[in-house]
Amino acid sequence: MSLGPAALTLTGNHVRLVPLHMDHRDALAQASEAGQLHRLWYTTVPSAGGMAAEITRRLALRDAGAMIPFTQVDASGTPVGMTTYMNIDHDLPRVEIGSTWIGPTAQRGPLNTEAKRLLLGHAFEVWDCEAVEFRTHRLNLQSRRAIERLGAQLDGILRAHMRMADGSLRDTACYSVIRSEWPTVRAHLDWLIEKPR
Repeated sequence: MSLGPAALTLTGNHVRLVPLHMDHRDALAQASEAGQLHRLWYTTVPSAGGMAAEITRRLALRDAGAMIPFTQVDASGTPVGMTTYMNIDHDLPRVEIGSTWIGPTAQRGPLNTEAKRLLLGHAFEVWDCEAVEFRTHRLNLQSRRAIERLGAQLDGILRAHMRMADGSLRDTACYSVIRSEWPTVRAHLDWLIEKPR
Protein backbone atom coordinates (compact mmCIF):
# COMPACT_ATOMS: atom_id res chain seq x y z
CA MET A 1 0.00 0.00 0.00
CA SER A 2 1.24 3.49 -0.81
CA LEU A 3 0.63 6.16 1.79
CA GLY A 4 0.05 9.61 0.37
CA PRO A 5 -0.40 11.96 -1.33
CA ALA A 6 2.43 14.25 -0.26
CA ALA A 7 0.20 17.30 -0.94
CA LEU A 8 -2.27 16.38 1.81
CA THR A 9 -4.32 18.98 3.73
CA LEU A 10 -6.16 18.12 6.97
CA THR A 11 -8.62 20.61 8.45
CA GLY A 12 -10.11 20.94 11.92
CA ASN A 13 -11.76 23.74 13.91
CA HIS A 14 -8.55 24.92 15.61
CA VAL A 15 -5.85 23.94 13.12
CA ARG A 16 -5.22 23.32 9.43
CA LEU A 17 -2.36 21.07 8.43
CA VAL A 18 -1.27 22.28 5.01
CA PRO A 19 1.62 21.17 2.81
CA LEU A 20 4.85 22.79 4.00
CA HIS A 21 5.99 25.52 1.61
CA MET A 22 8.84 28.01 1.53
CA ASP A 23 6.22 30.79 1.62
CA HIS A 24 5.68 29.85 5.29
CA ARG A 25 9.31 30.58 6.22
CA ASP A 26 8.91 34.06 7.72
CA ALA A 27 5.89 33.21 9.89
CA LEU A 28 7.51 29.97 11.06
CA ALA A 29 10.73 31.83 11.82
CA GLN A 30 8.75 34.29 13.97
CA ALA A 31 7.02 31.42 15.82
CA SER A 32 10.35 29.70 16.49
CA GLU A 33 12.02 32.92 17.61
CA ALA A 34 9.13 33.84 19.92
CA GLY A 35 9.49 30.61 21.83
CA GLN A 36 13.30 30.34 21.65
CA LEU A 37 12.58 26.64 21.24
CA HIS A 38 15.81 26.05 19.33
CA ARG A 39 17.72 26.85 22.54
CA LEU A 40 16.37 23.76 24.31
CA TRP A 41 19.27 21.31 24.13
CA TYR A 42 17.01 18.23 23.91
CA THR A 43 15.03 19.40 20.86
CA THR A 44 15.82 19.90 17.19
CA VAL A 45 13.56 22.89 16.52
CA PRO A 46 14.97 25.10 13.74
CA SER A 47 16.12 28.60 14.66
CA ALA A 48 14.71 31.58 12.79
CA GLY A 49 17.93 31.80 10.78
CA GLY A 50 17.86 28.09 10.00
CA MET A 51 14.21 27.92 8.97
CA ALA A 52 14.81 28.05 5.20
CA ALA A 53 17.34 25.21 5.42
CA GLU A 54 14.93 23.11 7.51
CA ILE A 55 12.08 23.67 5.06
CA THR A 56 14.42 22.71 2.20
CA ARG A 57 15.48 19.55 4.09
CA ARG A 58 11.91 18.47 4.75
CA LEU A 59 10.81 19.16 1.18
CA ALA A 60 13.72 17.06 -0.12
CA LEU A 61 12.60 14.19 2.12
CA ARG A 62 9.07 14.66 0.80
CA ASP A 63 10.34 14.46 -2.78
CA ALA A 64 12.21 11.26 -1.89
CA GLY A 65 8.99 9.73 -0.49
CA ALA A 66 10.34 9.60 3.07
CA MET A 67 8.22 12.31 4.70
CA ILE A 68 4.95 14.20 4.35
CA PRO A 69 5.66 17.59 5.99
CA PHE A 70 2.97 20.00 7.16
CA THR A 71 2.77 23.57 8.33
CA GLN A 72 0.43 23.93 11.30
CA VAL A 73 -1.82 26.94 10.69
CA ASP A 74 -3.96 28.33 13.51
CA ALA A 75 -7.60 29.45 13.27
CA SER A 76 -6.51 32.98 12.28
CA GLY A 77 -4.57 31.61 9.31
CA THR A 78 -1.12 32.13 10.84
CA PRO A 79 1.56 29.43 10.47
CA VAL A 80 2.57 28.48 14.03
CA GLY A 81 4.58 25.27 13.68
CA MET A 82 5.49 22.14 11.77
CA THR A 83 4.69 18.44 11.94
CA THR A 84 5.21 15.43 9.67
CA TYR A 85 4.38 11.90 8.78
CA MET A 86 7.77 10.17 8.70
CA ASN A 87 9.40 6.74 8.91
CA ILE A 88 6.70 5.62 6.50
CA ASP A 89 6.33 1.85 6.17
CA HIS A 90 4.09 1.37 3.13
CA ASP A 91 3.94 -2.42 3.43
CA LEU A 92 2.64 -2.87 6.98
CA PRO A 93 1.44 0.02 6.87
CA ARG A 94 2.82 2.02 9.81
CA VAL A 95 3.89 5.63 10.19
CA GLU A 96 5.46 7.98 12.73
CA ILE A 97 4.08 11.40 13.58
CA GLY A 98 7.11 13.48 14.43
CA SER A 99 9.46 16.41 13.91
CA THR A 100 6.70 18.46 15.54
CA TRP A 101 7.00 21.86 17.13
CA ILE A 102 4.62 24.77 17.73
CA GLY A 103 5.28 28.32 18.83
CA PRO A 104 4.21 29.61 22.25
CA THR A 105 1.00 31.30 21.07
CA ALA A 106 -0.42 27.90 20.07
CA GLN A 107 0.77 25.89 23.07
CA ARG A 108 -1.48 24.73 25.91
CA GLY A 109 -4.62 24.96 23.82
CA PRO A 110 -6.60 22.63 21.55
CA LEU A 111 -4.41 23.15 18.46
CA ASN A 112 -1.82 20.42 19.10
CA THR A 113 -4.42 17.91 20.33
CA GLU A 114 -6.57 18.49 17.27
CA ALA A 115 -3.56 18.25 14.95
CA LYS A 116 -2.73 14.83 16.42
CA ARG A 117 -6.40 13.82 16.16
CA LEU A 118 -6.39 14.70 12.44
CA LEU A 119 -3.10 12.90 11.77
CA LEU A 120 -4.07 9.79 13.72
CA GLY A 121 -7.52 9.72 12.15
CA HIS A 122 -6.11 9.90 8.63
CA ALA A 123 -3.52 7.22 9.37
CA PHE A 124 -6.00 4.75 10.83
CA GLU A 125 -9.17 5.55 8.90
CA VAL A 126 -7.83 6.35 5.42
CA TRP A 127 -4.50 4.51 5.25
CA ASP A 128 -5.57 1.58 7.49
CA CYS A 129 -2.33 1.74 9.47
CA GLU A 130 -1.65 -0.98 11.99
CA ALA A 131 0.22 1.43 14.28
CA VAL A 132 1.20 5.06 14.57
CA GLU A 133 4.40 5.91 16.41
CA PHE A 134 5.69 8.92 18.33
CA ARG A 135 9.32 9.43 19.39
CA THR A 136 10.96 12.01 21.60
CA HIS A 137 14.06 12.56 23.71
CA ARG A 138 13.86 10.56 26.92
CA LEU A 139 14.49 13.78 28.88
CA ASN A 140 11.94 15.92 27.01
CA LEU A 141 9.37 15.54 29.76
CA GLN A 142 6.98 18.11 28.30
CA SER A 143 6.82 16.19 25.03
CA ARG A 144 6.47 12.84 26.80
CA ARG A 145 3.57 14.13 28.91
CA ALA A 146 1.88 15.48 25.78
CA ILE A 147 2.27 12.14 23.96
CA GLU A 148 0.97 10.20 26.97
CA ARG A 149 -1.97 12.63 27.26
CA LEU A 150 -2.98 11.60 23.72
CA GLY A 151 -3.33 8.00 24.88
CA ALA A 152 -0.17 6.57 23.30
CA GLN A 153 1.60 3.74 25.12
CA LEU A 154 5.33 3.64 25.88
CA ASP A 155 6.93 0.86 23.82
CA GLY A 156 10.41 1.37 25.27
CA ILE A 157 13.60 3.41 25.25
CA LEU A 158 16.15 3.21 22.44
CA ARG A 159 19.40 3.98 24.28
CA ALA A 160 22.15 5.98 22.55
CA HIS A 161 19.81 6.17 19.56
CA MET A 162 20.95 9.33 17.81
CA ARG A 163 23.44 12.17 18.12
CA MET A 164 22.15 15.65 18.94
CA ALA A 165 23.50 18.88 17.44
CA ASP A 166 25.60 19.50 20.57
CA GLY A 167 27.24 16.07 20.19
CA SER A 168 25.37 14.39 23.04
CA LEU A 169 23.67 11.03 22.52
CA ARG A 170 19.89 10.92 22.68
CA ASP A 171 17.98 8.14 24.36
CA THR A 172 14.69 8.01 22.43
CA ALA A 173 11.38 7.26 24.12
CA CYS A 174 9.17 5.37 21.64
CA TYR A 175 5.38 5.43 21.94
CA SER A 176 2.60 4.09 19.77
CA VAL A 177 -1.11 3.75 19.26
CA ILE A 178 -2.18 0.50 17.59
CA ARG A 179 -5.26 0.03 15.44
CA SER A 180 -7.30 -1.80 18.10
CA GLU A 181 -6.77 1.14 20.50
CA TRP A 182 -7.82 3.81 18.03
CA PRO A 183 -11.58 3.92 18.85
CA THR A 184 -10.82 4.58 22.53
CA VAL A 185 -8.02 7.04 21.77
CA ARG A 186 -10.27 8.83 19.23
CA ALA A 187 -13.06 9.24 21.80
CA HIS A 188 -10.53 10.54 24.33
CA LEU A 189 -9.07 13.07 21.87
CA ASP A 190 -12.52 14.27 20.81
CA TRP A 191 -13.35 14.84 24.48
CA LEU A 192 -10.08 16.71 25.10
CA ILE A 193 -10.70 18.99 22.11
CA GLU A 194 -14.32 19.80 23.00
CA LYS A 195 -14.17 19.98 26.80
CA PRO A 196 -14.66 23.44 28.35
CA ARG A 197 -11.40 25.27 29.00
